[in-house]
Amino acid sequence: MVVSPVVTAVVSLVGLCGVLAWRVREGRSAVTVKKLVMPPVGMATGFSMFLVPMFRVPWSWALAAFLIGAIVLAYPLLLTSSLRRDGDAIMMKRSSAFFAVVIVLAAVRYFARGYFDRFMTLEQTGGLFFILAFGMILRWRLKLLSLYMKLTRPELSIPSPAEEAAVGE
Repeated sequence: MVVSPVVTAVVSLVGLCGVLAWRVREGRSAVTVKKLVMPPVGMATGFSMFLVPMFRVPWSWALAAFLIGAIVLAYPLLLTSSLRRDGDAIMMKRSSAFFAVVIVLAAVRYFARGYFDRFMTLEQTGGLFFILAFGMILRWRLKLLSLYMKLTRPELSIPSPAEEAAVGE
């Protein structure tokens, strides 16, 4: 199957815009365990693509893609997002660099894909980048889940600025 680079670029940009819009909407509502856990769980269903032989890659490639996603590409997301208590709610706190990081990661993945398409089929490249993205999302969400658990445990919770001000009065 031959896909035009223009089609690939347009689809990638539409996907990027969708992710950015989702992140903006997600940042306006309180974080819950379900909101942290469900994206990787839902994404995990994508591993069913590997039931189709044309998507399969060697285990070593899959492991390398997962580790690169979890170690290298998740790092900027880990640095630019956190959770904070806002009264009774836990809210996502992002630095102003968060969206720039997401855009740069998307660009890196797009240009790297063009390189790898010379050595692998489109399906194999898609499969590897899916594994890479899964590693990145999984590590990021696990860190946020850990922070969420700390913030919701009464004895370990970090007070909000409003709570700190009330104590000081």
